[in-house]
Amino acid sequence: MRLLKTSKSLKSKLEKDNFFPSVYDIEINDLSNQPMRLKDFEGKYLLFVNVASKCGFTSQYKELQKLSEMYKHTLVIIGVPCNQFGHQEPGEPIEISSFCEINYGVTFPITEKIKVKGTHQHPLYQWLTKKSLNGKASSSVKWNFQKYLIDKNGKLIDFYYSLTTPLSKKITKHLK
Repeated sequence: MRLLKTSKSLKSKLEKDNFFPSVYDIEINDLSNQPMRLKDFEGKYLLFVNVASKCGFTSQYKELQKLSEMYKHTLVIIGVPCNQFGHQEPGEPIEISSFCEINYGVTFPITEKIKVKGTHQHPLYQWLTKKSLNGKASSSVKWNFQKYLIDKNGKLIDFYYSLTTPLSKKITKHLK
């Protein structure tokens, strides 16, 4: 499912009828360019994080991995490489994969490199950032390592700016 710009009247109807497309219907590939079925994660919390290997927040990979291990039965963290902030994710897929594994022991899924803002914003981030699609809140992605938490039913819980660490109680209180 590719989400497109919707007219004001369609947005109004979607909101009025409380109908929002499901995050599970969005198409995205993993880092090796194979389809990643978000529907496979239904029934678990999802934490989407736009990641970059040359950012001041890159050390958050360590906490993301720890969080992934702590809640391995109820949470799936999905790293989403993005090069839109200071060109801090210039690597090719093999470089990104190696960097994450070698430096931080990352075992959680990593998607293809995408755009999280702007005209070519990926449908996943359209859904995450537009209330008309997610039914909860609008936001804009400010920098690398911004986080979006989705509940077990595919509903947006909240988003967290880069300064909120992965192990913050703001996030973990929802996972208990």
